[in-house]
Amino acid sequence: MIVDDEPIIRKALKIELNAQGSFIACGMNDDGDIDHRQVTVIDTYPSGIQLMAALDSPLDHPMPDYLLLDMEFQGDPTGGIFIAGKVHKKYPDIKIIILSGRFDNPLPGETNRQERMLEIGRVVFESLESGAQAFVSKNAAGGFSVDNVLRAIESLERGEKYYFNYPVMLTLKEAAELYIKQTSETRFDITISDTERNLLLMEAAGCTAAEIATALHESDKNIQEHQKDLSRKLDIVNKSGARIAKAIQYGLIDPKEIKYLKR
Repeated sequence: MIVDDEPIIRKALKIELNAQGSFIACGMNDDGDIDHRQVTVIDTYPSGIQLMAALDSPLDHPMPDYLLLDMEFQGDPTGGIFIAGKVHKKYPDIKIIILSGRFDNPLPGETNRQERMLEIGRVVFESLESGAQAFVSKNAAGGFSVDNVLRAIESLERGEKYYFNYPVMLTLKEAAELYIKQTSETRFDITISDTERNLLLMEAAGCTAAEIATALHESDKNIQEHQKDLSRKLDIVNKSGARIAKAIQYGLIDPKEIKYLKR
């Protein structure tokens, strides 16, 4: 099935995929020969609402193995992530292929290029968390071709967990390098005591200063001094929210260790 809010794109993809009788290799059979499966477009839809209505009515058509999903919907640059999440939650066996020009490597002179690279990386990982397994650029070398979609399907049929075609992979590589570079440049050495670390974890859990003092067997005044010392080490205003955020950013505490209080 295909979901795209541009009628001409939906029609062109359906015609081209069905007209050429697209076959993909999907592993070896018992005789050692390559098995092939034919790719057929069941139907196309202009919105997530119409797609979900179709999926919820399985008697009208077979369930799809794959969903080819455009990332941008009606001006929302990441609207496809919402649709992917809904489909994956209700129909986890459907493999989702994201189709977009949004993931392409920005030009060297493009305004705010670094911010754009990091944004692309963030969107890709949000898509993965929503259930997408493959990403195909609309702007691959030589222009867009359904062969790029078929390669994604073939890759997933072979058992690979994810597929990214070259323009997307190039962008992700640079985004990852930029993220690692920025992280290493902003990291600095901070040493905190066990008491300070426990204090941060309890602050993050929502404990009051009095509750922290009781748990750590310290006076209220000592706790306040610890809080001020931590704020100085972290070079921030003496506020618990800022302490917690920066402590997590620099790996001084792990969010998984925070045991939130029930009030």
